[in-house]
Order: sequence, then structure tokens, then C-alpha cells
Amino acid sequence: MGKTSRLKHLINSQSLEFLMEAHNGLSAKIVEETGFKGIWASGLSISAGLGVRDNNEASWTQVLDVLEFMSDATSIPILLDGDTGYGNFNNARRLVTKLEQRNIAGVCIEDKLFPKTNSFINGQAQPLADIDEFCGKIKAMKDTQTDDDFMVVARVESFIAGWGLEETLRRAEAYRQAGVDAVLIHSRRSDISEIESFMKEWQGRLPVVVVPTKYYETPTRRFVDLGISVAIWANHNLRTSIAAMQKISERIFKEESIANAESDIVSLEEVFRLQRAEELQEAERKYLPSGNRGR
Repeated sequence: MGKTSRLKHLINSQSLEFLMEAHNGLSAKIVEETGFKGIWASGLSISAGLGVRDNNEASWTQVLDVLEFMSDATSIPILLDGDTGYGNFNNARRLVTKLEQRNIAGVCIEDKLFPKTNSFINGQAQPLADIDEFCGKIKAMKDTQTDDDFMVVARVESFIAGWGLEETLRRAEAYRQAGVDAVLIHSRRSDISEIESFMKEWQGRLPVVVVPTKYYETPTRRFVDLGISVAIWANHNLRTSIAAMQKISERIFKEESIANAESDIVSLEEVFRLQRAEELQEAERKYLPSGNRGR
């Protein structure tokens, strides 16, 4: 199966599946080696990795550049956190074309306005997209894809914006009728009550994806009981790397030495392994004259 088919299978699986966040080629490769079946290319994490805010300050072409490295480094499917689709229906359908060219398996778009703001920053003050406009965007994306298995996921932000269950159901159903492949129901509560209320009324009309960033204490078994298809661990590689870099930088700064740091970091050999340095050495032996190797 290709990457798109594998993502489609994950989202439509009868068992709970997991996507792990990555934000560059190295983190994507680590996610795959760990055993995850798919990758969440987080907009927050990619933006943070580029040193900018999660407000569409990184252009969509800059995001594509990062995705290309992630796709080349891995064989498992990637679902892009595509914000609002980076504009109107025309931007969104062009995005689909460019993602397919880079072997990205799917994209998730949220029903907010461009430029977006991260959902956990003053979420109730963020306006939502007009339903009809967003449905048109979904239809344009589905009409544009050339691979039938490419997945378009609609992220419903009405709980985040404080609009409640009725509006969340109304939006999710409209997006289903527009042709979306799954819905991502987002919540900023520390408990799972909003997700539970939605799942009770939704009755399995389409696969449901969740992001338990705020309700992280909820046992995973509860997701299974509710019939959730996919849970996304959305930003933990980024947050872990920040903590590790802050710690080692502070230590080296204070000690003015790297002597005590070596035991707490990976070896250069591990870096070279992840970069597949050995493959290049083998290729040099195969393709280069002996006098030109290692240049």
C-alpha cells in the first residue's frame, strides 16, 4: 500500500490508531523508527521550529519545504496540520496538488479564518469560518485530488470558540455532506466531556479524530470505548526537544565546558546513523573512483 492508502486504512480502522507529531526530517524519522504508523505534521511545531508564531507567519511554501524533507526521510504516511488551507478554496485546492506531489497522505483543515491563531490562545475570541464557505473549500479540495485515497480531514473548532454541542454537530454534519473523509473534534477542556457529548450524538457517521493535548489524563481506553478512530499526540516531540536544548545549553554555558555533557546526549555516531551516512559510504564505493571517495 502507498502512503495515502495506509493513512486511509488508519483513519477507517476499527481499532484506535495513533499519530505522533514531527516537525522536520529528523523527528519524522525518529517517529517512524519508534513504531508509529503515521505522522502528524504539526503546524504549531513546524512554526516553532522555524522560530515564528503559529499565526501563518511561516508561508505555506515554507511549510511545504519542511514537509518534503519529512516525506523523503520516512515511509509512513504524513497527515499535515494545514491550518485553514492557507486562504480560500483556491489556495486550499492548490495545496492539495502540492501535497500530492510530495507524497503527503492527507491534510487537516480547520474552520477558522486566515490567518489563524493557535486554538489554545484566547480561543473564544477567535471567529469561525462561514459554514457554506468552508464546505466549498472542502469540495474544491476533494475535486482537485488525483489520488482517491488522499485524505481531507475537517477540524471543527466550535467547542474551542465556545459555541457548544449543537453548533459542533451542525458543522460536522455539513462538512460530512461536503465530502470530507473524517472530522477532528477539538476541545480545550481538561476533561473529555465535550468529546463524549459529541460522540454520543454523532453515532459513527464518519471517523472521528481527537487531539488530547489538554485532556491528557483521560485514559486511552476511554477513546476506544467512545469509538474514536485516531488520537494525535500533537506537539510532544517539539516540547521535549525544547526542554532538552534549554537544559544542555544552560549547563554548557555555566560550566564553560562540554566535558560533563557527553553522557547526557546522543553520540555523533547516532546522528550519522539517522542521517544514513553509511548508505552514502556504500554508494561512494560503488560509484566513485577510489581516489575521489570521501570528498
